[in-house]
Amino acid sequence: MISSFRNVRSLALAFGLALTLSPLAFAQDSNSTSTRARSVVSGEKMKIKGVVVKRDSDTFTVRDLNGTDTVVRLTDRTSVKTTGGFLRSGSNYAQTQILRGLNLEVEGRGGSGGELVADKVRFNETDLRTARTVEARANPLEEQAKVTEGRLSEVEQNAQKLSGQIDELAAVSNAARGGAKAAQETADQAVAGVNATNDRISALDDYVPQDVASVNFRVGSSVLNPDAKTKLDEIATKAQNAKGYVLEVTGFADSTGSTARNRALSQRRADAVIRYLVEQHQIPLRRIVTPYGFGESNPVADNKTRDGRLQNRRVEVKVLVSKGLTQPAPTIKSSTSGL
Repeated sequence: MISSFRNVRSLALAFGLALTLSPLAFAQDSNSTSTRARSVVSGEKMKIKGVVVKRDSDTFTVRDLNGTDTVVRLTDRTSVKTTGGFLRSGSNYAQTQILRGLNLEVEGRGGSGGELVADKVRFNETDLRTARTVEARANPLEEQAKVTEGRLSEVEQNAQKLSGQIDELAAVSNAARGGAKAAQETADQAVAGVNATNDRISALDDYVPQDVASVNFRVGSSVLNPDAKTKLDEIATKAQNAKGYVLEVTGFADSTGSTARNRALSQRRADAVIRYLVEQHQIPLRRIVTPYGFGESNPVADNKTRDGRLQNRRVEVKVLVSKGLTQPAPTIKSSTSGL
């Protein structure tokens, strides 16, 4: 009788777990290769190349071709760019774009805790797209693994309770059927959560304007007047209250003067706005997209009138927010039925 009960219990557990574990059957991470941790001497200058294997809020871990892991710390002074581009200057990226699976190069110096404090982080666009794909697939699988572990613990606890209840064999059989149904429901909910998570990840690099401010300048000047500073104070407060924001700063000029002069003047105006935001409101540099001076192009009013030229002598500041960070996180409802 005891042997029969154990056989029924094993079949019930196997059937219940098969539905829960099947999505992860091919997601096992082979970590058979041993890795080593590198400790960087404080102040030592170092350059490393490798793949990001772990990402935290202000640090990430790079694994090189020799299997050595190095912890890298980010600061407000860390430059994050792609390689190549116009005049080989590359494009600036927010530090949030350093993802697991990204192949990159880091230059910096040793910190007090053995980490590498990054001065420069460089990668190419193709590797960034690949890393986004890896992140989009890894996160859902990790969430599914957590759900599966919870279900496994619940099944094991119930099996222990049932092991000594031979007289309730019929009840165990019915509970096994209910457990299989609950496992299927949990799997369906996990799939829905994975789809929602994929949507959020896809929207991480999709920024939308949340607030816009425009400040004006006198003829030939890049000096901020009191009214301009008031507007910048307001937009800085809104930005600091936003989640996952970046600032886009663009300068413009009216049609007075030469094209080259107006481009340089509009760039100085954009730089003056950034300097004020950084010095007066401590906006981190990693939150500011590379400024650009458009000169007399893209006017918002007629340059033939005095008022129109005033409106065109401007700097526009846009607060951009990531759609992926502002969307609500997916939730998975726990099943009300169990074994």
